[in-house]
Amino acid sequence: MFALGRLVIVGLVVLSVIYVIALIRLRAHRREKLKDEWVKGGGKGDFHDYVDDGLEKHQKLRRWSLFALVYGLPICIVASIIYLTNFH
Repeated sequence: MFALGRLVIVGLVVLSVIYVIALIRLRAHRREKLKDEWVKGGGKGDFHDYVDDGLEKHQKLRRWSLFALVYGLPICIVASIIYLTNFH
């Protein structure tokens, strides 16, 4: 029982670190794309407002999809492996 608790705690910590790193990298990548779009568009308006608006539009969908990918997928895979190993 303690082994399962340890697996869950360590797994959630590792997945949380992966989630934060992936979120930061995706945000930086999107910021670079918005910077390139702003430069190609002639640089009209304030750069920081343009980037903030662009990041805000995609933030909610990105967070939910990244959450499902980083937490949901590994948890489902580990749960199915445990189930198939123990009950079949």
